[in-house]
Amino acid sequence: MIDIYDINDKIESNNIMLSFKGDISSELLTSVLQIMESKLDNMKEEPKIKKKVYNVLVECLQNLYHHMDEIATEQNDVIRSAFFMIGKIDNQYNIVTGNYIKKQNVEVFKKRLEEINLLSKEELREYYKAVLNNAEMSIKGGVGLGMVDIARKTGEKLDFKFSSVDNFFSLFTLNIKIAQ
Repeated sequence: MIDIYDINDKIESNNIMLSFKGDISSELLTSVLQIMESKLDNMKEEPKIKKKVYNVLVECLQNLYHHMDEIATEQNDVIRSAFFMIGKIDNQYNIVTGNYIKKQNVEVFKKRLEEINLLSKEELREYYKAVLNNAEMSIKGGVGLGMVDIARKTGEKLDFKFSSVDNFFSLFTLNIKIAQ
């Protein structure tokens, strides 16, 4: 039997504000963003920090929604599953996301993230403008600027990991820190 007190203790000790695992829909995104906006208002957070947390959360959730690969289970069911967690420890917000991606896409994605991490703050800004002006499109249809925007808004390098799940899929996790 699940020990709900133990789960609650872990949530409280890690200052988890919101956590979710499952299929990401546009309706869920709208609800999560409304909940987080309300929570940030109730915490009397400074407008600048509130805006930064909200904008980075939007980018993270849109990334999950648009780039989550479907997985076939042993029962031949197709699932779209991802997770995210938002917490605050001291003066730092943490947003953790995870989604499955096809192994064949890992190297290209990893290389792109590593390239983003090599750019300075000014280079990120210039790259962002250049891609917008040239309207470069990614395979999934977006301009692929979500990760660049996250790096720009947080001022931090992207903290990511790819973990092998099976012969076909890896779990991509992203840990974003937003300091006050």
